[in-house]
Amino acid sequence: MAVAGLGLAASGDSPLAGAAWAQGAVTAKHGRWETRCETPPGASQKQCAIVQSVVDDERPNITLVVIALKTADRKSRLLRVITPLGVLLPTGLSLRVDKTDLGRMNFVRCLPNGCVAEVFLDDKLLGKLESGSQATFVLFETPEEGVGVPTPLAGFKDGFEALP
Repeated sequence: MAVAGLGLAASGDSPLAGAAWAQGAVTAKHGRWETRCETPPGASQKQCAIVQSVVDDERPNITLVVIALKTADRKSRLLRVITPLGVLLPTGLSLRVDKTDLGRMNFVRCLPNGCVAEVFLDDKLLGKLESGSQATFVLFETPEEGVGVPTPLAGFKDGFEALP
């Protein structure tokens, strides 16, 4: 099941898929979410996203980079998560907001520094993220072993609404 009934995003080849995106210039902060902007190669204007890096308290070697953005054409919204290498790809990345299980995000590719899972943000999923207090992303290293990484959502709504 895709998160909130959403399909796999086809933009995995975007320059924004890399962790380098998370290093763009910080232009604002909303809670633990940072607005970061960069101008992708060949683009005429900068693109911004809200980004949060999250380290698992019990396993400091597990760091996620959570990115929410509007595509350059402003026609789609994406939720993208970069996980460490070594995750079990077929199981995807589970997503819960507060106590509601929203399904799984599919991995679209792996890069030298991590694997990327993403989904389109439809109105229903965006509403859950904007009104929730905590998202939990569950990644699997084996079929039996899921690791939940809590991610605070305070500031998500204000940050996302402020994106150009």
